[in-house]
Amino acid sequence: MVELERPLGRKAYFKIPHLPGSRTGSSDRTAPRELAERCLVAPRPGEEVLVQEKLDGSCVAVARLGDAVLALGREGTLAARSENPGRQMFAAWVEQRATSFRELLHPGGWLVGEWLALAHSTRYELPHEPFVVFDAFHEGRQWTLDELDARLQLQGAFPRPALLHRGGALGISAMLERLGRGGHGAIEPPEGAVWRVERAGRVVGMAKYVRNDKIDGALLPENSGHEAVWNWKP
Repeated sequence: MVELERPLGRKAYFKIPHLPGSRTGSSDRTAPRELAERCLVAPRPGEEVLVQEKLDGSCVAVARLGDAVLALGREGTLAARSENPGRQMFAAWVEQRATSFRELLHPGGWLVGEWLALAHSTRYELPHEPFVVFDAFHEGRQWTLDELDARLQLQGAFPRPALLHRGGALGISAMLERLGRGGHGAIEPPEGAVWRVERAGRVVGMAKYVRNDKIDGALLPENSGHEAVWNWKP
C-alpha cells in the first residue's frame, strides 16, 4: 500500500549547500570549508569534479513504487495534491508518460529534476521538454552522473543540465565564464551552477553557487502581483 502523504517515506531530494560567495536564503546552509576547497581549489586523490548549470524552476521527482509511477515534489509529497499549478501540470505530464518512466526506472527508484514549465525567477525559451533530470536514486543510493547519463541515453529521453566542466576543481569565476547564457534558453542570466564530487563510483559531495542578484520566485504571481509567466504549456 503506497503511503499517500509521503510515498517514499522521506523527502525526494535534499538541499544542496552553498559555496562561498553564493547568495543564500534564511533556510539555506553553507558547504563545509573542506568540501568548498575540493570543489573550487583541489579535490582529494581519486576524486572527479563535475559542474552543471543550475536551473531555476521547481525541484520535483518521479518515483516507481511497484508498478505505480508517482509525480512528487522535493518534499516527497504527491505533486497532484499541490496547490501550485506548475506542480499540478507536472503530475499530469508524468501521468501521460507513465509507461516511459516505468521502463526507465527500477522499482524503488526515482529521478529528480527541475520542472521549468512555470517561470520562477528566470524565463526560458526551452529547446526541449520542461523536465530536466539532474539526479537519480535506487533504494536510497545516489547514482553517479555517468550512471544517470547511460540510463537516460538508453531510453533516448529527458534532457540533463548543461555540463560545464569535468575533471579537477573549478573556481567560480571560471564557472561563470563557461556558463555564459547557459544551455537551456535562459532569457535572464542563468541562476548558477552545481558542483558534484565523485569517487570510485560514488557521489561524495555536492555544492552550488547562485548569483547574488537572483530573487527567488520573483515572477510567481504571489510575489509579482501579476499573472503567471509560463515557459511551456502543453
